[in-house]
Amino acid sequence: MFVGDSMTIGSSGDFTWRYRMWQHLNAAYGGPYRIVGPRCALHDAATDAPASHAYGDPAFPASARRHLAGWGEGWLHMGPLIGEAVREHGADTLLVSLGLIDLGFYTNADQTAENVRHFVAQARQAAPGIRAVLLPVIPNVRASADAAFDAECGRFNELLAKAVGDLSSPASPLLLASAPPAWDLARDTYDGTHPSPAGEHLIAAAFADALHQAWGVGAPYAASGVPEAAATAR
Repeated sequence: MFVGDSMTIGSSGDFTWRYRMWQHLNAAYGGPYRIVGPRCALHDAATDAPASHAYGDPAFPASARRHLAGWGEGWLHMGPLIGEAVREHGADTLLVSLGLIDLGFYTNADQTAENVRHFVAQARQAAPGIRAVLLPVIPNVRASADAAFDAECGRFNELLAKAVGDLSSPASPLLLASAPPAWDLARDTYDGTHPSPAGEHLIAAAFADALHQAWGVGAPYAASGVPEAAATAR
């Protein structure tokens, strides 16, 4: 199950990093799998609602579009939802990219880290053996101009690493993915925050490589040859 904020749900016309991960799993997993979750849509900027199905590749199958992600939603919002989503949809592995929206609008680094711990506890209540890969916050254009916000992002990432170390167990392992290397706002985002096709590949690679290195799932990430069209309707 993919869990995230606006960088994960994507907007009308996006391929999304979820799509890149689906391509990777098809090529590298080597066995049957399901992508699960209670939602499937993209964010529609025209209506400011999760109502678009205009993915960058129309051939992205409905069964692979499932997720638990929302525009403007963070750890604060997903903590109360994750237990039911895991229970109802049978998730056994969570790929989580959250935190930037929390730090930007809702909670400071310490409060956000507490919400991480709540999220993990709720997921485990629903599925005691669940495992998860957590991605550090990728600082956006605001962080490049606001030193205090940049410091909060760094502080949260330290606390996230500590939470993963504290909470991981053999029965329910947690992984901290490596942040995408050399993230370039001009190349890897289309607006200083949300991933461009290049950024989508980098985020998918962070999750894919963590899964492969720690648990032997799939293979190292290799970008697909699908055309890298930009989003057409944001």
